[in-house]
Amino acid sequence: MRRKNLLYVDIAEDIRKNILNGVYKVGELMPTENELEEKYQVSKITIRKAIEIVSMDGYVEKKSGLGTKVISDRLFNKLSKATSFSSILEMNGNTLRKEILSIQEVQTINEDERIRQTFKHKAYKVTRIYYLNDEPYSYFEHFLPVLGSIEVLKRIEKISLYKWLAEFDKNVSRFEDSFEATEVKESVREKLATNQTHLLRRVRKTISTKNEIIEVSYGSYDTTKHPYSINYEV
Repeated sequence: MRRKNLLYVDIAEDIRKNILNGVYKVGELMPTENELEEKYQVSKITIRKAIEIVSMDGYVEKKSGLGTKVISDRLFNKLSKATSFSSILEMNGNTLRKEILSIQEVQTINEDERIRQTFKHKAYKVTRIYYLNDEPYSYFEHFLPVLGSIEVLKRIEKISLYKWLAEFDKNVSRFEDSFEATEVKESVREKLATNQTHLLRRVRKTISTKNEIIEVSYGSYDTTKHPYSINYEV
């Protein structure tokens, strides 16, 4: 049976998972090349190629004479040349916090066609609200594959959704976002403390490295409180 990935690519992915899960901590040195050779039972050149990938992704930095240092455990170091909206808000001196309203397993027959087609019969649904400078700003519904248990999923209070998905080998490759102005339910307007009947809605599909949809989310933003913006590198 042929391997789907080159060996050093698989090793790079395993190293990346260990960084994201805190096995290799930011600011600390990675195991030596000899130790990694022994762990994975591969040649030195294979380890060096794997480390090169992880380095190019912005997770580690090779220090001459010292070793390889972990410099980031952020999931999206070089996933996109676009700076995330939440990062833009925080870089501009705003505070952003999230509150989970509910986590539940739902039958997709009660949801829209996009959710039914993506997750078949059931999905996890996470509902949360974001506060911008302590004002309710955006309302989200995330639909995810049923993995592990609800109790395990509740860990997203401390880690990101995408790190949770990565624990089940559902690693993000790209996002597909679309935007529209849409009428929102009164219950959502109440949670966002707004009189606006129409809000900006972002529909996100998250695609894995195996080209499967691993998340569909609907986010409603009260842009009267702050416009939605994206920064791109060129």
